Amino acid sequence: MVEWIITEGLTAYDDALAFMEARVNAIIVGEAAECIWLLEHPPLYTAGTSAKAADLITPDRFPVHDARRGGEYTYHGPGQRVVYVMLDVGKRGHDLRRFVQDLENWVIGTLDAFNIKGEVRPGRVGVWVQRPDKPRNADGALAEDKIAAIGIRMRKWVSFHGLAINVDPDLSHFDGIVPCGIRDHGVTSLVDLGLPVSMADLDVALRQRFADVM
Repeated sequence: MVEWIITEGLTAYDDALAFMEARVNAIIVGEAAECIWLLEHPPLYTAGTSAKAADLITPDRFPVHDARRGGEYTYHGPGQRVVYVMLDVGKRGHDLRRFVQDLENWVIGTLDAFNIKGEVRPGRVGVWVQRPDKPRNADGALAEDKIAAIGIRMRKWVSFHGLAINVDPDLSHFDGIVPCGIRDHGVTSLVDLGLPVSMADLDVALRQRFADVM
C-alpha cells in the first residue's frame, strides 16, 4: 500500500529532506508504508552528486542546496510539480536502472493523458518533447526541450528524491544553471506547450498512471 501525500503551498527544501530521511528510515525497518509526496518548492537550485561548478551560472540568484541525489544541477520552484518517491525498489526487482526507466515511463504515460508525446534519449535521464515550432538544431535535427527531470538516491534499496514535471514554472529561472549539465537543449512546460493544465489535473493523471508502471 502506497500512501499519497499532496502538500499545498511551498515546502522548504530542508523540511522536505528531513521528511524523506525519516520516512525512508521508517520504511526500511517496516514501520511505515511506501510514500509518494507531491509538492512545490520556493525557487532554488539543487546540486546532485555529479554537479559541475561551471554549470552553476548565477550562484547568488537562488539558494543552492546539496541534494545528495544522482544527477547534476536542477531548478525547483512554484509551478513545478515535484514528486518524491519513497518506494521499496528491493521488492521491485533490485534493479536501479529499471526503476529509473519505470519513472520515465510513468512521466510519459502521464503526459500522454494530455496528448503530449514524451520521449527518452540515450545518455539523457529525464523526459523530452520535440519542438517542431522551434528552429532546427545545427545538425538538422528537431529541437527538443526537457519537460521532466529525474534524480534518485537509494538507501538499502528504498528510494528517495524523485522527479519534477514542469507545469507552469518561470522558465527564465532555469537560466541560472545548465540544467542537468545539458547545454544543447532547452526546457519547457505544459503551459509553454499551449496546454492550460493545472497542478490538480497533473496530480490526477499521475495517480491514474502510477499503477501502469509501478
